Amino acid sequence: MPGPIKNLGKLISTHGTSPVYLQRAAIVAGVSFFFFLAMLVAFYVRQHIGYFFLSTVFLIVYVLTLISWIIQRRTLVSIFEDGIRYKKFAASWKEIESAEIVKDGADRKHIKLQKNSREKIAIPSSILGFEQLVRIIL
Repeated sequence: MPGPIKNLGKLISTHGTSPVYLQRAAIVAGVSFFFFLAMLVAFYVRQHIGYFFLSTVFLIVYVLTLISWIIQRRTLVSIFEDGIRYKKFAASWKEIESAEIVKDGADRKHIKLQKNSREKIAIPSSILGFEQLVRIIL
């Protein structure tokens, strides 16, 4: 359970998930729903249980993609005059002990922040305006 909301001063900017990542999730959801319906039709026509199992798998992919899409839409990084807030992590600039850019793979990177209390958080590059966040934080 997070503590009381810190007063971090005036809000400067907010950064949500990049529309590119949201669009990819929407395309996956649309395609999986189409294949779900197609496999149901194939099951109806051919009466083979394999098509029913395939339609079930596509339905599961569709539901999980929609859930992750909704969660991604609510992800925000808020920059304030005196600090930063991301999910349940909130810290003033004075509390941040270290900040660095870490590369995970070919083009994937994130900002790793560590608070004085040893609380750590990683802000992914899927956030809109990631380069601006790098300039502000580092």
